[in-house]
Amino acid sequence: MKRDFPHVPLSFHEHPPAEMCRRARSFADDLIRRRTVRDFADRPVPRDIIEAAIDAARHAPSGANHQPWHFVAVADLEIKRRIRAAAETEEKAFYAGRAAPEWLEALKPLGTDWEKPFLQVAPWLIVIFAEQWGRWPDGRRRKNYYVPESTGIAAGFLLACLHHAGLATLTHTPNPMGFLGETLGRPKNEKAIMIVVAGYPAADAVVPTHALQKKPLPAVATFL
Repeated sequence: MKRDFPHVPLSFHEHPPAEMCRRARSFADDLIRRRTVRDFADRPVPRDIIEAAIDAARHAPSGANHQPWHFVAVADLEIKRRIRAAAETEEKAFYAGRAAPEWLEALKPLGTDWEKPFLQVAPWLIVIFAEQWGRWPDGRRRKNYYVPESTGIAAGFLLACLHHAGLATLTHTPNPMGFLGETLGRPKNEKAIMIVVAGYPAADAVVPTHALQKKPLPAVATFL
């Protein structure tokens, strides 16, 4: 590897193989317990927790280290109300005919519909924006690389940290999502990719049985 630019020594803490296995299995078991929640309580969640999760997400790897993302954490009740109203308008059209029959059939076991009360009830909505292009320090337009992949990894970091902290989460992707940029005042070079809903589950929260049906490891992994 060329080292024409400054470098620093790698900070890396190695564990014995047995400890590595234990840590990996413990972390995997914790993430396996994560469930997508659609019934949230309106209990407040300290901002510090959300900040820590976003701090973890912003350290995700990205194409050319351009970090093509922006996170907008919304707790304001009026903004959440507006987001819900706009999302439900799009969802009504989606379920009324915009979506292909095959898509609706795939969603049927999950019991979803156009109503999205969690967008207003949950204490936090974290809207993830993908930055299509940025700026160099001198103001020149800068192309970003692997934007979907980079923001997807950052979203995974965010979800893992929120779950590890003890919060319930939901990834919501109203279609289309252009209203989010307008509602939240984001620049034209950013595109909303999802809303991460975060908070405590409602006391009577349930999970569709279908959502628990995961493919076994041999079906999704090949070791050569």
